[in-house]
Amino acid sequence: MMLPVLTAVLEASITLTTIPVIGVELGQTEITALGILMILMLLVGSGFFSSSEIALFSLPTYQIDAMVEEGKLGAQAVKSLKEDPHQLLVTILVGNNMVNITMSSISTTLVGLYFDAGTAVIISSLGITSMVLIFGESAPKSYAVENTELHARRVARGLKIVEKVLWPLITLFYYLTRAVNKIVGGSASIESTYITRDEIRNIIKTGEREGILDEEERQILQRTLRFTDASAKEVMTPRLDMAAISKDATVKKAIETCIRSRHARLPAYADSLDNVIGIFDIRELEDSNYNDFSDLKVEDVVASTLYVPESKKVDDLLAEMRENRMHMVMVIDEFGATEGLITMEDVLEEIVGEILVGDEENPIEFVDDNEILVQGEVNIHEVNEAIDIDLPEGEEFETIAGFIFNLAGRLVEQDEVFDYENVKLRAEKLEETRIKEVRVTVERDTVESAEDEVPATEEEME
Repeated sequence: MMLPVLTAVLEASITLTTIPVIGVELGQTEITALGILMILMLLVGSGFFSSSEIALFSLPTYQIDAMVEEGKLGAQAVKSLKEDPHQLLVTILVGNNMVNITMSSISTTLVGLYFDAGTAVIISSLGITSMVLIFGESAPKSYAVENTELHARRVARGLKIVEKVLWPLITLFYYLTRAVNKIVGGSASIESTYITRDEIRNIIKTGEREGILDEEERQILQRTLRFTDASAKEVMTPRLDMAAISKDATVKKAIETCIRSRHARLPAYADSLDNVIGIFDIRELEDSNYNDFSDLKVEDVVASTLYVPESKKVDDLLAEMRENRMHMVMVIDEFGATEGLITMEDVLEEIVGEILVGDEENPIEFVDDNEILVQGEVNIHEVNEAIDIDLPEGEEFETIAGFIFNLAGRLVEQDEVFDYENVKLRAEKLEETRIKEVRVTVERDTVESAEDEVPATEEEME
């Protein structure tokens, strides 16, 4: 009696677990093996797409350009994909979601062969989520972060194939996401073309903190970034500090003036400094007859010069000076009056810092970490950089002396002190109405230790 019943149950079980696949009936074991194989392949696909996203979007454009110039394998494919970041992102997301959803569906179907529907969904969800998290996300992305350039070149051609195969879906979602972005007010742009100046500044600061750059390297890089923003007025030697010679003076007199002022070049003027006719250069006299210097006039040997407005950008000025092979140019104001002069050395100092010659004094002298002595003509940004403060730079002034005059609103007296936030500014040295030297003192915020705030115990009071 029992044998026919068991035989009937076994036949029914075999019938229930036999499924036709492409015209071939497969049993439960074959279906399970095929499903596991497909899940493993899809898991590789998930890792491919997730790591591609990290590798390609972490790769800056300038690095891609460098790879293309070096002719590295796969670089051109990377460049092609990055030309449209929005389409690249849609391609990766469509591919990644397709493999993950397919993986989940297959897993649920397989587990359903052995358990009831509710249990199958729970087991499949937990199992696939864990596998995707570890093998489809975490591990591939970690590898892509550590090998960004190499991995980007490896996956680029594969993504180009996916882009062609899934072209209808990618095109559909490409325009759908753009439409949604317009509705919600988002930007269709995924990333900017190149790294910004602010990002470069942050990289420089981080480099110094991590010990990759020393302080001098950091200062040169920061000055280089600031170079294009500097104007002629910020860089020039002001009129009051200029040494000059009359065009009617003899060359001998001009040479004496050069020696006394320690300058190889001097502006030559007619009547007043507002009428500079050229530059007297002592170096140009080496082939001349020294016996004629007493009779030869300065106006006979001066070279022409440039006259630039005080608002001219220093980088443009440098290019112009190099093109015209001039080492000294004159700065004029809006009325055509002489404001000052700029030499090639002044321009270079904007990048490399102060170039001291002979017994020249350092314009910034450190007393300690919170106090410095500064010459009045030093630019505010140099003071800020030297002692790590944030004094404002205005349109009316560029120097620390100008800042104090603007703060006072009048002439300043000897040893007068001015406060600005946590900074004390003392007029240390005056020459008539000019502020020649300023003492800058910073009052840093100090945090009292917790021990000072703990009340004394009875034993301590005794």
